[in-house]
Amino acid sequence: MAREEPRLTRRAAVLGSPIRHSLSPVLHRAAYAALGLEEWAYEAHECAEDGLAGFLARPWAGLSLTMPLKRTALKLADECSELAVRVGGANTLVPRDGRWIADNTDVYGIVTALAEGGVHELDELVVLGGGATAASALAAAARLGASRAVLAVRTPARAVETAEVGERFGLGMKIATLEELPALLDTGLVVSTLPGEGALPFTGPVAEAGVPVFDVVYSPWPTPLARAVLERGGTVVSGYAMLLHQAVRQVELMTARTDVPVEAMRAAGEAELARRLRGDGPA
Repeated sequence: MAREEPRLTRRAAVLGSPIRHSLSPVLHRAAYAALGLEEWAYEAHECAEDGLAGFLARPWAGLSLTMPLKRTALKLADECSELAVRVGGANTLVPRDGRWIADNTDVYGIVTALAEGGVHELDELVVLGGGATAASALAAAARLGASRAVLAVRTPARAVETAEVGERFGLGMKIATLEELPALLDTGLVVSTLPGEGALPFTGPVAEAGVPVFDVVYSPWPTPLARAVLERGGTVVSGYAMLLHQAVRQVELMTARTDVPVEAMRAAGEAELARRLRGDGPA
């Protein structure tokens, strides 16, 4: 007798725009498979800011959010975690008793990724870029004990809101231009939230500084910045570790399981990245 296919009763998804290259489906599905959650499914949907409300009207078991939805989620959720409010963005929505709860797992992902890379405490850091990921990096740094941070950006006026996030977490904040970066590298950590090629002009000074680097880009890997640091024997933490661990926390929130299979998820994501590197494209 043929084995009956399980009936899907719990659906989760990742939303954003663009969404085609998201690794979240690979990571979450690997978790479901390892946990034996045959009734769970995880999808990816293109969604702009004005489309999020429509998705919230459907019976999801949980939603992962990428740009440009992280701030919109705070406006539409029935309740927001204190962390999401202080960071100014939510990457997770979970239904509870008919209400949508917004949370932020990016900060957890960064803290855990840095710990894997040997960074367990900080006093100060420099962040390249001033967007949503930079805000989460500042919150993560505060959790690691940092008291000061510099935002090095192309347009200082656009980084004011992100600097305010750092101040809410007790950091003494300074905004500088990227051209000033070589004079700012006497620090404990450099976080690059720039696109891979965007950091190219700064690879030399950062690599020569001998400072641990967290590069939020994970594909293609290594980025020019990561390669330059590694060639000089430095420490680099990949954005893939952040992506993995924020997904682990999302699975915990959505399924209420505490035995989330981190290594199964890691292996699945690494295999997919390797497949894409061969030119096969997203699954």
